[in-house]
Order: sequence, then C-alpha cells, then structure tokens
Amino acid sequence: MTEKKATFGAGCFWGVEAAFRRLDGVHGTRVGFAGGRTESPSYKEVCYTDTGHAEVVEVTYDEEVVPYEALLATFWAEHDPTQLNRQGPDVGEQYRSVIFVHDDEQRAAAEASRDRVQARISKPVVTQVEDAPTFWDAEDYHQQYLEKRGLASCTTRLAAAR
Repeated sequence: MTEKKATFGAGCFWGVEAAFRRLDGVHGTRVGFAGGRTESPSYKEVCYTDTGHAEVVEVTYDEEVVPYEALLATFWAEHDPTQLNRQGPDVGEQYRSVIFVHDDEQRAAAEASRDRVQARISKPVVTQVEDAPTFWDAEDYHQQYLEKRGLASCTTRLAAAR
C-alpha cells in the first residue's frame, strides 16, 4: 500500500469531503483551512475576517487503489471552477478553487487536468495550483458534517445522485 495525501479547495468543504469519502481507496479525510496568513484559524475567523485561508479537504488515499487523477476528476465534478472566490451563493476567498499539491507529480497531473478542463469549456478556469501549505484542522463538528447528519450532499443535484 502506498498512502499519500492530496488537498483540494472547492467551495464549502462539507459536500466535497462527502464526495471523496465515497471513493474506494480513500482511507481518510479531514476538513480544514490552508493557504492563508493566520495560524490555527477558526471557522468563524475564516468566514468573517481576512485570514486568506481556503476551506479545504485533505484526503489520505492509497494510490494503488485510487490514482490521483481519480481524485482530480472528483474535485472537478464537485464545483464550478470558473467562479472566482465563490461557489453559488457562498462568496468569499475561503470558497476559492485551489489544488494544493504535495509533490512534483501531483503538480504535473493537476496542471494537465486543469488544462483539459479548460479545453472543454469556454469560460476561464480560475483554479489555482499551489504548493501545499500548512493544513489547519477545522473544528470537530465540521468533520464528516453531512455524514453525521445522514445527508449525502449540500446540494439537491448531488443528493439526488446518491
């Protein structure tokens, strides 16, 4: 088994986490914050002050079971990568589209994947690909938030696909 980490920001982390948890080969997920200026931020700080952090999901996975490219496909399917600093009604820098890469292989795969998505759509893809910064865990009540409440997704479209 080759266990690796991947980190994605695709809007509100609750639904994105739930999508990754459904994949075979994903051994764990944590929701939290990354890419900002504040150490150990709280959810309230990220939502209501200028921390610079994005809401992210850190995925621990077995790359022999689920390749990084499959994680990227889930990432693209779970949000609109053309919306700058927002996802639907959620507005703010914390909802930005970002892939935080942990090594050169992830960077190459993420950039190639972004280019393929851009080639298929006319609007500009705003997703950033950046080196993985420090990951800060969100509060416990955010971890597996939808699962704890018996929900599959934050959106009607995704909940219906369950």
